[in-house]
Amino acid sequence: MAKIKGRLEIDKERCKGCAVCLTACPFSILELGREVNSKGYNYPRVVDLERCTGCASCATVCPDSCITVYRTKQL
Repeated sequence: MAKIKGRLEIDKERCKGCAVCLTACPFSILELGREVNSKGYNYPRVVDLERCTGCASCATVCPDSCITVYRTKQL
């Protein structure tokens, strides 16, 4: 049986640091980083991509559509 793995791309410049994606992730793989974008907002970073299943909860709740989720099958 193939295992589904997720990969996230976060548009750091569009992110306003609302952190809604952090609470939406059922696996707690995101955290707000210390770095800021050109507007001065902290943006999320992935801390444990191995646990990501590609459920896209983070992308669904993002009010600015800053997160893109890709899913791949791992054999």
